[in-house]
Amino acid sequence: MQASAAPLRSQSEIPRTGLWWILTHALSAGGGRIDMLSDLRQLHAQHGKVVLQDVGLIKMINLFGPDANRFVLLDRDRIFSARRPWDMIMGKIFPNGLLLRDGDDHKHHRKIMHEAFKRSALASYAERMNPMIERGIGNWNRSTPLLAFRAFKQLTLDIAVSIFVGVDAGAESRGMNRSFEDMVAASMSRIRLPLPGLEFYRGLQGRKGLASYFRRLIPMKREGNGEDMFSRLCHAVSEEGDRLADAEIVDHMIFLMMAAHDTTTSTLTSMTYELAKNPEWQERIRRESLALNKAQMDFEDLEKLESLTWAMKETIRRYPPLPVIPRIATDDFEFEGYRIERNTMVVVSPIHTHHMEEWWTEPFRFDPERFAPGRAEDERHTHAWVPFGGGAHLCIGLRFAEVQVKAIMHQLVQRYRWSVPEGYTMPVQQAPISKPLDGLPVTFSSIV
Repeated sequence: MQASAAPLRSQSEIPRTGLWWILTHALSAGGGRIDMLSDLRQLHAQHGKVVLQDVGLIKMINLFGPDANRFVLLDRDRIFSARRPWDMIMGKIFPNGLLLRDGDDHKHHRKIMHEAFKRSALASYAERMNPMIERGIGNWNRSTPLLAFRAFKQLTLDIAVSIFVGVDAGAESRGMNRSFEDMVAASMSRIRLPLPGLEFYRGLQGRKGLASYFRRLIPMKREGNGEDMFSRLCHAVSEEGDRLADAEIVDHMIFLMMAAHDTTTSTLTSMTYELAKNPEWQERIRRESLALNKAQMDFEDLEKLESLTWAMKETIRRYPPLPVIPRIATDDFEFEGYRIERNTMVVVSPIHTHHMEEWWTEPFRFDPERFAPGRAEDERHTHAWVPFGGGAHLCIGLRFAEVQVKAIMHQLVQRYRWSVPEGYTMPVQQAPISKPLDGLPVTFSSIV
């Protein structure tokens, strides 16, 4: 006689941590450093794959591991809302971005926006960004360390202004940079009041200025035939003949520009740090780039630089730009023997999965060869490596990010060797986006 399945346990039986645990860990972070990974590893080690954190009115359940990532991100039963949690976090600052849409509405907008991310568009972007990279890194050879995070942020924003908006960088990009910094800071503000002088108010003003700027440009973009992303969105038409409204274009432009230059800045900074700490990999990438015999990389060269590809993948394994991914359940569901109630916030954590010893050999070691075909640790499970999310919400700009990171690194390794101070360890703030608290001081030395 076959044994009956174990009865489902209720949500009240899930191992939990209270407000006191959350407060003490938040206070111990101190100095702005957010060590989310250590807290997540502790929760998983103590309580297992399903852990409830009761934070006042919000019940948040952490689901750990690749199976959880697959279950939530693929969302085969369409019961997880991406819009609702992100709307709580950034809805006032970045309303109606692609990440803040669900279901058929998300699918509809993604389909139209795909026009701006097709292969032909990416090839055009790569060609146009190359001379900007050459100019942007031209004066990095200095006797004193350069703060790499700030330098990459300015470079990637200048590229975004040109590639996305189709205007020359300069005073325009400096103003935008201030607006985006204010908006990202406001999206994480604890005090969300629109009062002058407060962080949240500055974010709202930053959005207001950008929205006004983009609205003024739309008529010109619709009439022209530019190859920038803004123009492509203004002309994009779905197979059914649908176009984006002006307000929708503004919302998408603001969100895309923020996401594009913030995430690539994060990846480039972390990669620069790891290649400074692991100079043998810096040299290996340099040899391959020199062997390509091209000062600037074409779109067709993306897959030719094998070591660069592995190093980039290893960097975003160690430092995923988005460390956790929240959803809100729109219906009851079952996972790992528990019945979890609708309206619960459910969180999966790429940064935790990427450091699980069950799936990665020495996960805290920078080891790009783990992505080589002979090892392919990322293929041990379909959702062990999820730096770009997954399912319907898989990052639409992931190929653009790859083009930009590789194009910059290809030029950087041919032009400079770089290092960090002896014994230096980068102090990392893991949320809301991975970045160094000290800006990452790097000394670049010219080799050409």
